[in-house]
Amino acid sequence: MTARLTLAMSGAHHSELEAHLFPGDGREAAAILLCTRVGAPAHRLMVKAVHLVPHAECQREGDELVWPGEHIEDCLTIAEAEDLSLVLAHSHPGGYANFSNSDDNSDLELMPSMFLARPDGREGPMVHGSAIMIPGGWMRARVYSDSLERTDIDLVSVTGDDLWHFRPGEPDRQAPLAFSEAMTACLGGFHAGLVGVSGTGSVVAEQLLRLGVGQLTVIDDDVIEHKNLNRILNSTRLDADNKAVKVRVFERTAAAVRPEARVTAIQRTFGAREPIEAMARVDVLFCCVDTHGGRDLCDRLATALLLPLFDVGVVIPVRQTADGSTVIQDVQGRIDYIQPGASSLLTRGVYTAAGVAAEELRRKDPDAFARQVDEGYMPGLADEAPSVITVNMRAASMVVQEFIARTFPYRLDGNRPFARTMFALAIEETDYFPEDDFPLASKTRYAAGFATPLLGIPSLETAR
Repeated sequence: MTARLTLAMSGAHHSELEAHLFPGDGREAAAILLCTRVGAPAHRLMVKAVHLVPHAECQREGDELVWPGEHIEDCLTIAEAEDLSLVLAHSHPGGYANFSNSDDNSDLELMPSMFLARPDGREGPMVHGSAIMIPGGWMRARVYSDSLERTDIDLVSVTGDDLWHFRPGEPDRQAPLAFSEAMTACLGGFHAGLVGVSGTGSVVAEQLLRLGVGQLTVIDDDVIEHKNLNRILNSTRLDADNKAVKVRVFERTAAAVRPEARVTAIQRTFGAREPIEAMARVDVLFCCVDTHGGRDLCDRLATALLLPLFDVGVVIPVRQTADGSTVIQDVQGRIDYIQPGASSLLTRGVYTAAGVAAEELRRKDPDAFARQVDEGYMPGLADEAPSVITVNMRAASMVVQEFIARTFPYRLDGNRPFARTMFALAIEETDYFPEDDFPLASKTRYAAGFATPLLGIPSLETAR
């Protein structure tokens, strides 16, 4: 099967681009997208920056545009340091959802000189491209090789408060109705990535499978144990006896439930290069781990590849009473949605650098770690097999529902007020937190792709 080619951008960049390309006068306008890429040849381009070509410097008509070449030269100079690809974008105010003959001729005139600007000695093939946008924000794009071979981009992915996926031949920004057969058909074109398919992850994976997601890549290096049987879906006593691999158990389930679904099962720790690189092909990332290090990697990966990230966690803190008995303080769940260019799991305090360091200490010195950090679903209680499947299912359902709400919008107040959802069952409260409540993440690794060091972590360069 031919690898899909995706152009990914943040919702903020898409809004900026749309506002510039459609200033309200009915005439064409232009911009340049500066993109990193992963794959050789590229299978994912990420918009790192948007250069807006001033309207006053262009000859603009309703169906014609002439703009000065020095803007391309300026962007090529900027792109040289990071070996970026350029995508030349312009608007079609009349709504024509294809490239015109004039667009084709313009590309063939401009592209050769753009490739000549690349310095010698760069690794891998280069691509440059062009894109069009029509009123409403729908886009399509294509790329060229240095031999001017043209390839259509299969998907323009926009990750903001809502998730938009624009495909050639489908010039409509209106998403299918949530929970309809049209939604199921649309999900058939999605590729979801899941890190962790244990207590919560197995439920998330099962729901995505049965909703109709066409392709799933699942990553987990662990095996089924008897203590897991009360919370991992579809696991059996025979699986525990044989220490069956968790991702293989899900793969078996998928084959029985929806054999047409394509499942890639990777039995590796997520802190290795292979599973990290596998996520470059997904459209959405679900983080279903309970470690600081795992969340840190998911956070970094989502930023580097401009992926929407959905993170879920549950905890049941307990305490000792004066008479020595153990009581539950609360039953809590948390769902976070992370979009590129906004806040992150780190800036929201979901994990900390100290927590990542503590887990590294556990790996090197388990005894020292045990003296510093509580673990598990129930901090303060040494229970390896807590009966938490009901809490896991509630949280898993909520995180998948968050994905549906953003891909097939139905909320009356929009999605921005729901960047985080937290429930507390002891007091039966659910709280919601808007994106604007959280500090912005650092832009250091924004759209960095797999630039060295991988995800900004030198040790990953040698982790195989």
